[in-house]
Amino acid sequence: MSVTTPRHRVSLRAERAGKAGQVSPAPPPDRTAPTGETEWQRWQRNFLELLQELRVAQTGVQILFAFLLILAFSPGFDGQEPFTQVIYLVALLSATGATALIIAPVAHHRVLFRRQQKPELVRYAHRMAYAGLMLLIVAMGSAVLLATDVVLPRSAAVVVSGATVVAFTLLWVVLPLIRRWRR
Repeated sequence: MSVTTPRHRVSLRAERAGKAGQVSPAPPPDRTAPTGETEWQRWQRNFLELLQELRVAQTGVQILFAFLLILAFSPGFDGQEPFTQVIYLVALLSATGATALIIAPVAHHRVLFRRQQKPELVRYAHRMAYAGLMLLIVAMGSAVLLATDVVLPRSAAVVVSGATVVAFTLLWVVLPLIRRWRR
């Protein structure tokens, strides 16, 4: 929680800790949006919403990544066949890329903290999060193919994996874009 004055914002925690003289820089001049929030408040809200979304995705992508890392060292994993090797590498590398992209906004925030670059941070974080989700679709499809190839004939495994990718693409890309275009 913070107290806002025209010139600066002072953290109540800092004030309680006896650091009231330390002031964070003032946000840029306010331009009020139709919703009643200033442009700066809107950027702040957008960033907080994005971080909350990334917390959800981050957990899933990290679990998938850990599973894929451990899988190569599991005694039952047969990574000798070229098809399995390729699918495993696609799954592992796309999960690696998704992990990097989904966590990257947090690192960017740390570097840009208190630099008055919230709009740029939100734009870049949005792009990284979206790219991370696209790689996560690839990772999920590859992981499903890797698992179903063990229990189903290869052709059936490819169909199941393809259906998984189509379902994720519909839910994460197509339906949101349709809603966006209709507004």
